[in-house]
Amino acid sequence: MKLIIFDVDGTLVDSQNYICEAQRRAFVQHGLEPPPRAQMLSIVGLSLVRAFETLAPHAPAESMAEAYKNAWQDMRHNPAWDDPLFPGALEVIEALSARDDVMLGVATGKSRKGVANLFDKTGWERLFVTVQTADDHPSKPAPDMVLAALAETGVEASDALMIGDSTYDVEMACAAGVRALGVSWGYHAPAALLAAGAHAILDDFASLYRHLEIEPKEA
Repeated sequence: MKLIIFDVDGTLVDSQNYICEAQRRAFVQHGLEPPPRAQMLSIVGLSLVRAFETLAPHAPAESMAEAYKNAWQDMRHNPAWDDPLFPGALEVIEALSARDDVMLGVATGKSRKGVANLFDKTGWERLFVTVQTADDHPSKPAPDMVLAALAETGVEASDALMIGDSTYDVEMACAAGVRALGVSWGYHAPAALLAAGAHAILDDFASLYRHLEIEPKEA
């Protein structure tokens, strides 16, 4: 049995417009100049408080994190805002979840409420056997989320795989003794992911099967 642990933002979901706008509103609410977009995206994967501590070391990180959450919820009710799945994400999750030799997990800097919103949108709630969020663990790259996923599923680290778009995902996996794959479509550059310890970079979801050493099943 293999355990495949997915990051969410930047890996499964293209939430960059949401993230940047929510950050912008949090900065403006606190009378601060928002950072450039590239800097905003560079902290995706960290828990919110840790992210704002990184972006604005002298600002009230907890208050800014709360403002970010409020902005995100406001945008949830506005149909002009969307955070679509990346191409191929829906198909690969549904295909892998139908196998009897694979379990799926999530390890994300999102809140548990944020993951619940994603599952409501996609119908994925029953497809993931372990869900680890920033609500319950130290921020990435601490290994706690991956270690908790291994403990919940009973899978050995050698039989688990972390898939993410950030160096935080890769460093977290490495710290837990788990192999990591980066993705080329996320918010950190592939070269940075490889330097952090990623075993390889996926250019699309279909190539995941080769790294799992399993064959895709026909629909």
